[in-house]
Amino acid sequence: MHTTTPAPRPSLSPASASLHGHDTVTLAQAMGLLATVGDLAMGQPIDASARAARLAARIALAAGGDATAAAHARMVARLRWSGSTATATGFATLLGDDIGGRHAMLSRTLSAQQAARLDQVRHHLTPLAAIHCEVAGDIAAMLGLPAPVEHGLRHLFERVDGRGRPHGLEDNGVPAVVQYVALAGDIEILTRVHGFSAALSMVTRLGGVRYPAALVAQVTPHAQAWLEAPGALEEPALPNDFLPLSVPLTLVADTVELKLPWLAGHARRVARLVQIAAQGIGLADADQRSLARAALLHGIGRAAVSNTVWERRSKPGSADWEAIRRAPYWTARIGNRIDGIEADAQLASQVYERLDGSGYFRSLDTTTLGMPQRLLAAATVYVALRSPRPWRAAHEPASTLALLEAQVTGGRLDRTAVDAVLAAAATASVIPPAGQVLSAREIDVLQRLSLGEAGKDAARAMRISTGAVRTHVESILGKLGCATRAAATFRALTLGLI
Repeated sequence: MHTTTPAPRPSLSPASASLHGHDTVTLAQAMGLLATVGDLAMGQPIDASARAARLAARIALAAGGDATAAAHARMVARLRWSGSTATATGFATLLGDDIGGRHAMLSRTLSAQQAARLDQVRHHLTPLAAIHCEVAGDIAAMLGLPAPVEHGLRHLFERVDGRGRPHGLEDNGVPAVVQYVALAGDIEILTRVHGFSAALSMVTRLGGVRYPAALVAQVTPHAQAWLEAPGALEEPALPNDFLPLSVPLTLVADTVELKLPWLAGHARRVARLVQIAAQGIGLADADQRSLARAALLHGIGRAAVSNTVWERRSKPGSADWEAIRRAPYWTARIGNRIDGIEADAQLASQVYERLDGSGYFRSLDTTTLGMPQRLLAAATVYVALRSPRPWRAAHEPASTLALLEAQVTGGRLDRTAVDAVLAAAATASVIPPAGQVLSAREIDVLQRLSLGEAGKDAARAMRISTGAVRTHVESILGKLGCATRAAATFRALTLGLI
């Protein structure tokens, strides 16, 4: 039997990580956003993780755990799919559709063709599981969650029969919280898809495989009543844990952008640019704050659209555009579920609206689009044009200016908003040089720091001075557009640099 210890926890100070001074949310808001994004990325209903979390908490209590154990199970269940955006491309390649394919895997509804394909590529699942668990664990660490929660997320796909991923743990080597969450998730998904009786038979057969048979026997007599009970055990006391009051909203944006690595940093750059532009034309502080937050939220709806659409090299067809137009709808819907986020998410969902009514998803026009919406649209277009995409290089300043001018004269973008964005871009570096990557030495420094080594320890191991380490760290942060080492680690992971 293999054994593991909890991975080192990267530290993230929300205060020092703040990009704008406006980009923090409460821990509950961040977890709500991440849970909902994860559900959509896995092809699940928008509240699936919330239901599984309530059930996981009850299972933990039934197994003899206390309120703290129940709270940890609830947190792991809420964040279990938070690493799913990082593996979307891999599953789209393996199954042809990352969202539909993973839904079929979870619900045990794979077609014969999908099942045959999965058997052929099963060896690819272990590295995908490792990526998922690593990202989910890093997210928990960055959120400042208790160590058992992070540890559970880093071992999310382990099974008691020793055939799980990524480490092949078995029996008691599988964290108890993972057992509770796996059972809760299976009961919730399989009941929803197949009905409770069929789900009961399925989880019974999985007893001794995914989770202990004794736990299944203990839970199944109560599972249906627990599933049908109103929401409870949502906020059990955590007397021994000290959770942060707020966390960076940038973490949510970065997590979503793992779905498409070429988008990494896009939301941060839009947020920075639109805030400067809003300040430049004298918008009120409240509008500046909402614009920065909306910029960080505007991509969350992408999680509901398959990577087969986003990564298509040919011109999108009508079906593709139907899916793409739904992305801002999902942004609005996700935001409406999170108390205190609604107004910012509504603004975020209007990022693709245009003055002539040709935008989406509401087809708003000049009569309803105010200056905040116009600025956000202009900033998003500018950042997209100045950034490389798989199908094109980044536009140079001259061609960017020409394309923006065409949008203005065509009645799609606002002249004042575009001018404000261009003025802001001239005073702030929001677009990193195309193709810029870390040097080999910088990667070595970041790898060591990401594993928890102190700067002096990394310097000693690399036989350089601590001052040189600090210089490399400053360069890393600048190149990756991050404010902290932990954010740089997460960003480097999303780009495949470490």
